[in-house]
Amino acid sequence: MTPVTADLRLQVVSNPRYLCAIRELVAVSARQLGFAEAQCSQIALAVDEAVSNIIKHGYAGVADRPIWIELTPTQDAARGPGVRIVIEDEARQVDPGEIKGRDLDDVRPGGLGVHIIREVMDNAVYERRDHAGMRLTLTKLLSSPAKACDAACNCVPHQPAPQPPPPPPST
Repeated sequence: MTPVTADLRLQVVSNPRYLCAIRELVAVSARQLGFAEAQCSQIALAVDEAVSNIIKHGYAGVADRPIWIELTPTQDAARGPGVRIVIEDEARQVDPGEIKGRDLDDVRPGGLGVHIIREVMDNAVYERRDHAGMRLTLTKLLSSPAKACDAACNCVPHQPAPQPPPPPPST
């Protein structure tokens, strides 16, 4: 896939309060690229899981460390348009081969982020950055169907934020 130009570049601190805004920005960007609503929700979910994992595991909950997210439209000569999302941090480095989701038969809350990421995206590549931290590169093709959601995925269609009621008429 050849990148065209970065559509969205975002730097946030590792505070969970920004997860909702990140999800919304990613979903809106995916929608603008032509992804179906279910795909937008799943792409946003994958990014949410990745950033949540950085906050929890990479930065051990420290809420002021940097996370960079870059969303780029792509064009694959054989398979058509898509999106590439690169998420980088300065967290502790781990062996990319050791990043695995837990066994789905191990039923308990949490721990499914890596499984969800790999399930809903076409490709997910973890790598160490040269100087510090990790990089996760996610790709999704526009032609890829939305994945069927299961209990582990728990996908829901995107719901726009509720709008406040209009002010009462003045008398």
